Amino acid sequence: MQIRPYRRGEEAQLRAIFHASVHGLASRHYTAEQLRAWAPEQYDAALWEQRMRANQSWVVELDGALAAFADLQPSGYIDMFFVAPPYAGRGIGQALLRHLFGLAAERRIAVLRSDVSLTAEPFFARHGFTIETRNEIATRGELLSNATMRKLMPGF
Repeated sequence: MQIRPYRRGEEAQLRAIFHASVHGLASRHYTAEQLRAWAPEQYDAALWEQRMRANQSWVVELDGALAAFADLQPSGYIDMFFVAPPYAGRGIGQALLRHLFGLAAERRIAVLRSDVSLTAEPFFARHGFTIETRNEIATRGELLSNATMRKLMPGF
């Protein structure tokens, strides 16, 4: 397993991970309509590419395939954190989150925050995040529940 910065040209693969993760893993907590609103089939590829470049995502590569991706903003905000369904429960998300913890320490970020799905909430809680607020987000005509979670980094 290798964790490395995302490379230009991998945007479509990251979009596929995002879409598969939302539709494959989050289906226990959200309706089909909510999932389609969150991760529709059709998307603006140029806008997605711009977002990936701006986020400076990190990817997990395993046996030549991309298995997961995440980012850490200078503010300490984790905007995206997605694992492809075939790799869920295999420690890949944990390794990626630990990598983000290392980046946060290097960058002297005292607090990490993320708006996490109901599906991801237990994962983040196991890694020391606590719920700050519960949210209802309107997306493409659907309301989606999530939680803003935070983690105080050691040493601050």
